[in-house]
Amino acid sequence: MAKVTVPQVARIESVTKKFILRKDDSLKERVVTLGRRGRKFREDFWALDNVDFSIDAGTTVGLIGHNGSGKSTLLKIIGGIITPTSGRVQTRGRIAALLELGAGFHPDLTGRENVFLNAALLGIARSETERLFDEIVAFSGIGDFIDTQVKFYSSGMFVRLAFSVAIHAKPDILLVDEVLAVGDEAFQRQCLDKIREFQEEGRTIILVTHGLANVMEFCDRVVLLDHGKLVFDGDPEEGVAKFRDLLEQRRIEMFTLAAGPGSETGYVHAVEVGSVKGGPIATFVPGEDLRVRVTLGHPGGIRNWNVRLQVISSQGVVALSTNAAALGAKISPLTGNHSLEFVFPGAQLGSGTYKVNVALDIDDHSVQVLPRVATFAISPNPRSSGAVYSRPVLRVVKARSPKK
Repeated sequence: MAKVTVPQVARIESVTKKFILRKDDSLKERVVTLGRRGRKFREDFWALDNVDFSIDAGTTVGLIGHNGSGKSTLLKIIGGIITPTSGRVQTRGRIAALLELGAGFHPDLTGRENVFLNAALLGIARSETERLFDEIVAFSGIGDFIDTQVKFYSSGMFVRLAFSVAIHAKPDILLVDEVLAVGDEAFQRQCLDKIREFQEEGRTIILVTHGLANVMEFCDRVVLLDHGKLVFDGDPEEGVAKFRDLLEQRRIEMFTLAAGPGSETGYVHAVEVGSVKGGPIATFVPGEDLRVRVTLGHPGGIRNWNVRLQVISSQGVVALSTNAAALGAKISPLTGNHSLEFVFPGAQLGSGTYKVNVALDIDDHSVQVLPRVATFAISPNPRSSGAVYSRPVLRVVKARSPKK
């Protein structure tokens, strides 16, 4: 049987990108010191460092990484917005890019005029834009504001109109940055439905997002960047787990212990999310037992202490909240190191990404607050979706015939 070869639509070959960061405090200082201090107040910043991979036609690729890892820079280079310092990018077909809020829009033009301007930039003939115009406006939901200058648009209106133009261009490659997060929930669902439709049509999508649940749901593949370097390229679930490991490592490196008066060590040393039966894990099955372990201590001993814990959804909603005192912790004074395990049996959390906030109180005063100190995800539930996990059951009841 002959092997089927999938054509490539993009090839990124040893791409690097250097930016020059200027350290002058002001334009005046820059002028005064011109020619005297030279490169002393300039610094080279390598946003991308020898990135190399290819993208097959009809795939959805998620670009993930921490803020400043080079995701958006790489997307702009693929889209031809900026050029690499070295290396090259080869693409095939029409590209539609949603990169920065308002990119490609002229603020003094109306929404109608910007539709035609954007369509022209994407290579769409005016006659084709006129034919699609009503569909573009209907999808965007702009309505009566289509003849208003876009400088008066909200951020959500910007994104809706730009996304609508991009998808109606029927691109071979759709580049989407985090801008979709600006739209409201209904429009986000509308966009995700359109992405599914594009996938069914065999179009290629490159997606930059911090929504890791969406990455695992939509992407065939994940490319993980760390400080401009490609550190993972492969299975989405494995890539997301690798990313969370990197975030945890960065958190530990940046974590400064809040030391008490006269002590050599701080209070909270570590926060770990895991299963009741095993060690730390990044993704839970809906309804699975959830454990959060907080390790803390003080060599001199602390009295009247309490540890508060919150689990926050990606929308910022408090999903779970408790504290050690309410659960009966009576260790006083707390001397040396202890681990507190907060266990939520059969946590009824809906699918998505969650953050853990931890705070230590002494004498009813917060002495250490650790926002977003840990992250975990609940995998999608095929039976239902929403903020709460459930196992709905469908019953078909035959209706009785009405009596005559």
